[in-house]
Amino acid sequence: MSGNDLNDALKALVAGLADPHTGQALGEAVRALSVRGEKVAVDIHLGYPARGYVDRLSDLVRRQLLAEPGVNSVTVDIDWSVPSHSVQEGLSPLEGVRNIIAVASGKGGVGKSTVSANLALALRAEGACVGILDADIYGPSQPRMLGLSGRPETTQERRILPMSTMGLQAMSIGCLVEVNQAMIWRGPMATQALQQMVSETLWRDLDYLIIDLPPGTGDIQLTLAQRIPVAAALAVTTPQEVALDDVRRAVAMFAKVRIPVLGVVENMSTHICSNCGHEEAVFGEGGGERIARECGVNLLGQVPLEASIGRSTDQGMPIVAAEPEHPVSLRFRELARRTAARLSLQTRNQSIRMPKIRIVD
Repeated sequence: MSGNDLNDALKALVAGLADPHTGQALGEAVRALSVRGEKVAVDIHLGYPARGYVDRLSDLVRRQLLAEPGVNSVTVDIDWSVPSHSVQEGLSPLEGVRNIIAVASGKGGVGKSTVSANLALALRAEGACVGILDADIYGPSQPRMLGLSGRPETTQERRILPMSTMGLQAMSIGCLVEVNQAMIWRGPMATQALQQMVSETLWRDLDYLIIDLPPGTGDIQLTLAQRIPVAAALAVTTPQEVALDDVRRAVAMFAKVRIPVLGVVENMSTHICSNCGHEEAVFGEGGGERIARECGVNLLGQVPLEASIGRSTDQGMPIVAAEPEHPVSLRFRELARRTAARLSLQTRNQSIRMPKIRIVD
């Protein structure tokens, strides 16, 4: 076999390896492969952050190539970048934000805000620059969950500087009003507040902005669909049928407004006893997988009901930040990679900013 043929054969071998996060072969992510004698060097470029996956992928590629005749040494370089993906027709990506991901649920009480906070922290742990926006105007949860205190500063141009916590950029109506102040606003006022928080906050070079939506399919969700450039959404549910019914409505809403749904997250999938570690499906099982199949989307992950999850968010440091090596934190890391990987498969934003042209005599 000639040198070029060997290069092509080995590159095809690596390109054919399955990426568990995208559900597809590595394909064009294998940018280059070179052979020098018995040494092989591979360059892989992913379209999503994957700090927690790099070692496993390197080992997989190395094992596959070392099994080939004449290959005695393999070097694997892996990096990634996060491009901006397409948004709703007629809208342009938000300044300073490459991708907005909306986290929704059809009903309250399914742990959507907990999932949002830990997803944002998990994406950061994987190597992304991440922000989180609490869009629940009437019942903001993120200030307590993320340990936010004080008021955000503003620039001379009256732009709001996002709060900073655990490496995240964060904003919530709860950071702008008193803790005990009730938001007695009609729908138009709430939607205007959301728009201002999104557009007037000076987000800085974010790969992902996670928007923690309120439950339901009302004014806030409609404003998000019509006026805020969203790359994709995901739906949070629990295994019970009463929660699954509402998820169907949430997924149907996003379909109508043409926002892609990356998949479903099944929260409280099982209960893990803090004393003995016994795991039991107290709310039933298979609900998340079934609703994902019915709606034609992916089951992105399953998160158990465990005391440490609720305790950590009440203390202002979600479990991904408080206990990075905890099994639940590692599940959130896997969820983050799958979410970002599924988004990476979507159409990229092709808009090109025209350069400014200055004519000098």
